Amino acid sequence: MIVKSCSRNVLSGTSGGWRVWSLSDGYLDMPPALLRDALDNPVPQAGRAGTLRLSVNCFALSGPGVDGVLIDSGGGGWNPTVGRLEQTMADAGIEPASITVLALTHTHQDHLHGLLTPDGRVMFPNLKTIAISEAAVESFFAEAQLARFRPLLKSIRDGDRVAERLRAVALPGHAPGHTGYAFDTNEDRFLFFGDIIHVPALQFGNPEFSWGYDDDQPAARATRQKILHEVAGAGTWIAGAHLGWPGIGRVVRKGEAYGYEPAAARRVD
Repeated sequence: MIVKSCSRNVLSGTSGGWRVWSLSDGYLDMPPALLRDALDNPVPQAGRAGTLRLSVNCFALSGPGVDGVLIDSGGGGWNPTVGRLEQTMADAGIEPASITVLALTHTHQDHLHGLLTPDGRVMFPNLKTIAISEAAVESFFAEAQLARFRPLLKSIRDGDRVAERLRAVALPGHAPGHTGYAFDTNEDRFLFFGDIIHVPALQFGNPEFSWGYDDDQPAARATRQKILHEVAGAGTWIAGAHLGWPGIGRVVRKGEAYGYEPAAARRVD
């Protein structure tokens, strides 16, 4: 993959005629006690900085058969430190009207509420499909302010094709129906893995650490171990909702644990 940085909030990579963007929606400052060890105790190392700052990233795809695909929509007006996707897309030269497919990893607010801008406008006026796990449909319906989007829902299962070369991957544990998306350009493989990792500085080296908002911590821990093992062995590019800038990189083995190597970008002004 050839990677370039268009701004401090946008990363673009090209591979085999396809293009992948990492788009910042902002950040969230979270209590350190949310990072939990295998016995569900707070992790002492997490508290040294006072708060944990989590990046909030969305990802766009463009290429033969996949123009107009966005993975997650950010937080919209849910929190004042998110909802920056519209400006980031403008920086990237992506028109919101070009997005026709939204693939949701799950329905937590920082992934879902960006269907509406912070001032209440529909963010993607030509959206035709919202791909969502069957297990997450009920929680989507609980979001009353998003009722207008219910007719666009398309429920998916593990292995289902969402767009050309893009298929759903079940990633259980974090939230009902938590789903990743595997993308293969023939030159590179990508896994957009949602909330497998929340605190990159600690969880790659200690994958047994889980997150307080994981719906099922043992399942989330097992999924994280499995996915990190697989992507490290295959050389797959990972793209995570809460990975720090640039939001895309590779996982490498480090003894019994792992390390994370962010994509190296060349600056293009």
